Amino acid sequence: MRKSDRTRAAILAAARERFGADGYERATIRAIAADAAIDPAMVMRYYGSKEKLFAAAAEFDVRLPDLSDVPRERAGEVLVRHLVERWEEDDTLRVLLRTAVTNEAAAERMRQVFVGQLTPTFQRAEIDQPAVRAGLIATQALGFALCRYILELEPVVALTTDEAVAWLGPTVTRYLTEPSPSHA
Repeated sequence: MRKSDRTRAAILAAARERFGADGYERATIRAIAADAAIDPAMVMRYYGSKEKLFAAAAEFDVRLPDLSDVPRERAGEVLVRHLVERWEEDDTLRVLLRTAVTNEAAAERMRQVFVGQLTPTFQRAEIDQPAVRAGLIATQALGFALCRYILELEPVVALTTDEAVAWLGPTVTRYLTEPSPSHA
């Protein structure tokens, strides 16, 4: 790995930590640079601005599973398991969620992550009203994540992945399979 790649990785790691701990508004380029043990000018050289650094730090691909071959009655379970595992393995979404409640750029990024990635997945699986369903599923995923990772609500933190899937899977399946109220 080249030195510039190591520097860029160190900056991103420090930025994710700092944005996650302090939020977008309170995090500073100076603090991020100190955390990465580099000069603040280097942060600006690589990223140009705090907003561009945040966008890079908040880059996240949900890597949604292909649901087109999943039986509809199992779609919620498959999707919830995938989302919980993604939250567990990568703190970028936690940083983004923590920051999105106070910063419009972060909120827009979160909208792009969830609606922008869920909607096309549902379209490919030929699920009607994909944007509405993506939005409803985002309420479950983001509400769960907020309570588990940000607020650290003990009963939710204590759930195993299997328990979370058992609780949330049926609701998400309903969002994916029930006829919309306007078509009922």
